[in-house]
Amino acid sequence: MYWIPILAISSYLLLKDNKKKKTKKKKYRMANCNKLFKNYNSNLTISSKKKDRLKESKGVLRDRIRKYFKDNHSEYVPEFYIQGSYKMKTTIVTKDDDCDLDDGVYFKRDVGVTGTTLQKWIKDAVTGATTTDPQHRKRCVRVIYAADYHIDFPVYYFQDDWDHPRLAVKDEELQESDPKEVVDWFAAAKDKNGQLVRLVKYLKGWGDYKRNKMPSGLAMCVLAEENIKYNDRDDVCIKETLEAIKESLNNRFECIVPGTPFDDLFSDYDDTRKNNFLSNLDSFIEDATKAIEDESNQMTASKLWRKHFGDKFPLGADEDTDAKERALKAQSASILSGNAHTTREGVISDFGSVKNKPHTNYGGK
Repeated sequence: MYWIPILAISSYLLLKDNKKKKTKKKKYRMANCNKLFKNYNSNLTISSKKKDRLKESKGVLRDRIRKYFKDNHSEYVPEFYIQGSYKMKTTIVTKDDDCDLDDGVYFKRDVGVTGTTLQKWIKDAVTGATTTDPQHRKRCVRVIYAADYHIDFPVYYFQDDWDHPRLAVKDEELQESDPKEVVDWFAAAKDKNGQLVRLVKYLKGWGDYKRNKMPSGLAMCVLAEENIKYNDRDDVCIKETLEAIKESLNNRFECIVPGTPFDDLFSDYDDTRKNNFLSNLDSFIEDATKAIEDESNQMTASKLWRKHFGDKFPLGADEDTDAKERALKAQSASILSGNAHTTREGVISDFGSVKNKPHTNYGGK
């Protein structure tokens, strides 16, 4: 939509020492819940039908906003840019079955009326689109589609001689803010296997389930990217990442936005909110450690994860899944080597009445 200088992001990344080098992996022999985490990710993901409704509503609202300004304030021409979690593909469906989309409204012109007036005009434009009146919030106008989703419209001026847009803030001065820098930062940070995206969604799911002023979705995203410990298993990844987050916050309790204005998302946390988050973090690490290191039964381990994710996280099987996997691998090796036998009951083992031939059919021609 518009050109953004990359110097600020480049400088920010150079200052950070957060290269995601793979460290030597710990061997975990307990209940493997990796598949349950993948299913949890699916449960957090917006359904295709809801996504279609969301996209259709976005189009309708954009048309209303364009028409309103053409008819009433033709010197103001709105342009749009989807930003935030929807753009980064980290949006989740909350436990209330709600989700959101942030659609920035940009006016590429010299500053005229106040940012608050621009917000009011946006509110006027979308009033009547739903049965619920839109909300004029501090940093956006929110349109609510009851029991389904909501769409937020943050509003910006972007003069030709500015390096970055400026956000309209209700009853305050315009504030320099560049959400596209954050989107670009995250796009550059993502791994090809999608583990960072899944991790962000897991942390957001945790925050949504616990609530009580847990960190915002953006804060969870920043904490995840700065501390992620990549692993073949998502359960191990989140456990080790939580430990890294705790260590980093013990060193310095801050969460810097990786884009203009590079503000600290924790700057306004009072002691109550800070301690609530850190207490939840400690509790999560404790149960994650038990699930990974102590529990051999997948169902028991999954109940520990559900204490922090709720019932969107699936229950596991009432069995030692790792022992079962090891037995299957051993049986497979025996069959491939030609050491397997079949008993009279049809069971394959190392001993039996009929010795099997080694398996050599690997498919194909």
